[in-house]
Amino acid sequence: MAATFLPLIFSPVAYFLGKHKGINIVTWFSFGILALSTIFVIIPSLSLGSGGQYQEIYSGSQLGHFGLRLDGLSIPFALTIYIITTAVVLYSKPYMVRKILLEQDQNKTVADSKRDVAEGEVGQRVDLNGGGNMSTMVLSKSQKSHLDTQMGIYFALYLALSMGMLGTVLATNIVEFYVFFELMIVPSFFLIAFFGYGNRKKVSLMFFLWSAVGALVLLLGILAMGVFSGGFDFDVIKSNSGKIPVDWINLILFSIVIGFGIKLGALFLHVWLPDTYTLAPTPISVVISSAMTGIGAYGIVRIWLELLSGNYAGYGIYLDIWGVSTMVFGGAMALMQNDIKKVLAYSSISSMGYIIFGLGSESVLGISGAIMLYVSHGFGKALLFMMAGSIILQTGTRNMDNLGGLSGKMPYTAVLAMIGALTIMGVPITSGFMAEWVLFNGSLQDAIDSIDYLKIAAFAVAISTTVLTSAYILWMYKKIFFGTVPETLKNVRDSSRYVIVTMGVLAAFTLILGLYPDLFYSPIINYVENLYSNSGDIVQIRQINETQELRVSNQSMMGGFDDSKNNNFSQIGFGEANGYLLQQNLYL
Repeated sequence: MAATFLPLIFSPVAYFLGKHKGINIVTWFSFGILALSTIFVIIPSLSLGSGGQYQEIYSGSQLGHFGLRLDGLSIPFALTIYIITTAVVLYSKPYMVRKILLEQDQNKTVADSKRDVAEGEVGQRVDLNGGGNMSTMVLSKSQKSHLDTQMGIYFALYLALSMGMLGTVLATNIVEFYVFFELMIVPSFFLIAFFGYGNRKKVSLMFFLWSAVGALVLLLGILAMGVFSGGFDFDVIKSNSGKIPVDWINLILFSIVIGFGIKLGALFLHVWLPDTYTLAPTPISVVISSAMTGIGAYGIVRIWLELLSGNYAGYGIYLDIWGVSTMVFGGAMALMQNDIKKVLAYSSISSMGYIIFGLGSESVLGISGAIMLYVSHGFGKALLFMMAGSIILQTGTRNMDNLGGLSGKMPYTAVLAMIGALTIMGVPITSGFMAEWVLFNGSLQDAIDSIDYLKIAAFAVAISTTVLTSAYILWMYKKIFFGTVPETLKNVRDSSRYVIVTMGVLAAFTLILGLYPDLFYSPIINYVENLYSNSGDIVQIRQINETQELRVSNQSMMGGFDDSKNNNFSQIGFGEANGYLLQQNLYL
């Protein structure tokens, strides 16, 4: 409860501190609130080990009970959300300070400047810690007042956004889920409208309208689920899903696909995404792309695969095709862009295609890999968007045609960005490799066991798309960090410690999860295995003589699952020097 609502409770305090105490106080206050909330999520997560759940249930009403639940599905989402949002607080300070001041300067008239001088307001030196020439500035009283107020508004909305995302993935009631789902949309809209670039009001409105339409379509479906099931609690719907009339099932599934497909930015439902990611302030682009968008995948797993599990079999091939199409479209469009943020926007569409493809595998490993891909994509894409923000801070441009050779000028940014790039490409020893390894392994096994040539073809296209992913990522990296430094950028230097340290923290997480993926995989696979074992309509998991064995050397994998504690399905061990066996007891 505290982890979820502390950010919301203290968001008005953040506004007050920003307005009256200044940017340093509000930055560290907001960081402290989210860091404390993250700890409150980590503590019960550690106590669960590789299985079980931690749940808080409070008094109910006609709509059911209000509750918060940590289990194998919500743990990776919740921790990824709060780790990234906590880090981005510090990253936001130099970026937003520079953006707010530059925008104010552009809007300031000559008369305003003369009035400041006449009133004796010029001469207040403020330490902004923004890096470069922006680390200290002399501001007028009106400039400092405007900056403090704007930063107070920014962090108040930011804390509310963080709360909405966490509440969505912890909810135990379908109405509660929808309320949190909406609550994360509203502050996002205002953050883009107040602090975005270019035609930000139009873009924020487009983001809000698309999100609202998706949420409304989703609401119709989930209300039908609750009405026919006799209650709105997840457990009630799961137990009574068989009472839902057959005629309504397709309509409910349609609402789920449209509602969460818009949130994922999947092909045909992606219209809002490129401009939103590009014109939003970069710290918000980081949060939306790496944490918020993938919540659509959480919704598909929780509400469709878990609550309506008996109505999942047979739809996998459609998800596979949709996922592959999204992967190819996003990757191809990314190759055509010159704007760094637009490349990363289309890259996010492609990454969501990977997740949809994994969810369509109808296998424990495929879906587990898709969930883990949310985590790896979150850290990898956060690093790359942070890199984009660092470039904008130091060079004033995001057009790759005006960049080049920055690896010598910004070495820390270049190294950390490469770790993010390797994560998105799925290269050992990053978390992206383990996510894609398990996802593609499960998808291939599903296609072979079901003898479905269409699924085999989809798998072939999907795994080939990894080459496309590598192409646009490396092409972007080359244009930014290699080649000749433009004359206008000869004096550029690396970003401030706020930017470098926060990027370093996220880079460390993706490397740690690459070496020890069982930190997240243990609860994920336990959850998915239990989910499937309780639904014979989806898949039968049983011991068979002809188990598929996949030998993986510890030296090549550099980490993995620990099966010393459990002997159940889908436990991968890489703890022994000579490798271990991946037992895939999965038949469809």
